[in-house]
Amino acid sequence: MTVKISIKGPIISSAEKWIYDYFEEEATCAKDIREALPQTGEDIEVTINSYGGYVDQGAEIYTMLKAYPGKVSINVVAAYSAASVIAMAGNPTRISPVGRIMIHNASAENWGDYRDMDRMSDVLKNANQSMVGAYVQKTGLTKEDILQKMDKELWLTAEEAVSLGFADEIMFSGDNATKLVASGTTANMIPRNVIEKTKQFLISKDQKNESTKSETNDIQAIVEAAVSKAMSEFKTSIEEKQLPKGSNIISNKKTKSLIARLRKGE
Repeated sequence: MTVKISIKGPIISSAEKWIYDYFEEEATCAKDIREALPQTGEDIEVTINSYGGYVDQGAEIYTMLKAYPGKVSINVVAAYSAASVIAMAGNPTRISPVGRIMIHNASAENWGDYRDMDRMSDVLKNANQSMVGAYVQKTGLTKEDILQKMDKELWLTAEEAVSLGFADEIMFSGDNATKLVASGTTANMIPRNVIEKTKQFLISKDQKNESTKSETNDIQAIVEAAVSKAMSEFKTSIEEKQLPKGSNIISNKKTKSLIARLRKGE
């Protein structure tokens, strides 16, 4: 039996996945793939339709698939940027006749002075070097050739992807033809500031709910104490007045109503 796994939406961190789930947006994290992989080594068929996302998450998923003991077949609908790295783990990697692959340089937002910018430049170059390994192993092209293609942001049709070695065959044709590598884009990813604001909003909401629960518990304790005190005073009053056992004071409707209202906190 072949187990089917889907990689859809942006490639994100496991820590952010709940935000996408909250908004009912498609996204994939390494934890999703780890939990989807069979424990008994059955063959798997992975379908990729992703614009890419975080480099490290893509690398983690790629590594998991390469290390998987069973056969890993990958079908590419769209595999851009970090998702294109994952596509390189297939044996075979097939691409839809209308599919595309895109490879490009890693990118990031940064703030600071010239030293921070120099540092970020080094980080990005290092990320490029890490991605190149997956492309070189799959295609047989040189590292220098791949880096030049990444500089240009290379978009590949199915036939181009196969001819360059990024894919092994075109789906539905039976021919070992087209391959496509698509460079990543984060156009469909939830912006970082939205994620942070959502986290703060939900945390604040939870804290407010806890505060409300606490206040409710405090009010309940006060009401219970008031009822207890009123009952005690009421009993003392009866004992002091030495009312006869048949007295209708205890069964008086107004008294019962008052006690009931006190218990309800009215």
